[in-house]
Amino acid sequence: MINYDPFWTTLQKRNITKYQLIYHWGLSSNTLRRMSHNEPISTTTLNELCLILDCMVSDILQFVASDDEITDISIRKEEINNRRKRRKTACTKP
Repeated sequence: MINYDPFWTTLQKRNITKYQLIYHWGLSSNTLRRMSHNEPISTTTLNELCLILDCMVSDILQFVASDDEITDISIRKEEINNRRKRRKTACTKP
């Protein structure tokens, strides 16, 4: 899951407020709401934030896989491997 915890720390370090982002830089208040709920934002917005804050993407977001995501991806990987094995076996049969 993507979360924006680093963003709030970066804002604090740069002494920039949400008010300034909205009224001085024209950032949407809905974007900040989305970020506070760890909802997706566009890469265009991410680019704009990096420029405004003079920072790297890692200063705005981080990826931390949840247990459910890890389980789901493990199941999908296993399904893919099983399909490959079946296809390989079917190809080698005369």
